[in-house]
Amino acid sequence: MKKFALWAVLAMLVPLHAYAADKWQEGTHYEVLNKPLSDSPQVVEFFSYWCPHCYRTEPFVKDLKAGLEQGVKFEKVHVNFMPNASKEVQDEVTTGMLMAKALKQEDKLSGAIFNYIHRQRAIITGLKDIRNIFVINGVDGEQFDKLATSFGVRSMLGKNNKIVEDYRAEVRSVPTFIVNGKYKVQFTRGASTEERIELINYLATEKD
Repeated sequence: MKKFALWAVLAMLVPLHAYAADKWQEGTHYEVLNKPLSDSPQVVEFFSYWCPHCYRTEPFVKDLKAGLEQGVKFEKVHVNFMPNASKEVQDEVTTGMLMAKALKQEDKLSGAIFNYIHRQRAIITGLKDIRNIFVINGVDGEQFDKLATSFGVRSMLGKNNKIVEDYRAEVRSVPTFIVNGKYKVQFTRGASTEERIELINYLATEKD
């Protein structure tokens, strides 16, 4: 009886897999990049705090992180090629993002940076402005100063920028979502949040 039940479940899964493979088409829903597959399932969002569309995409990102299949890692990579600020200033804001991650307050502090630029219409001139944003949001100033110059944060900055460099030719605008290092997501007009998450999960867990 148990064996029959197992075969019944498998029989249901096969059509679902075929449906997903038929529903999501290369060239329409995703682009295959000339890049190696990542070692484990992952979704990388290339974004910039200066990008208005990235700011408006944040609610979707929240839903996406909650809707990813188990074992799929999500990571934000902050680009440094936007025309709104110098590379040095963009790198310092990236440092802020990484410090927020180290403090385990990424959502709160990242949201505060977005709001500072897009709601308050304020200008970030360097790390001192990030420090002020963090302190206003409850981060100890001395802790901020130590983290800002720590080996761990500087190493994470180097890793972030290496990823930006490696995908610079493929990431021509932000936000861009790349799945498993190889699949560049192309959202179709009118696609719902659920459909977009379904596509990303398909690429993360079904494609190889």
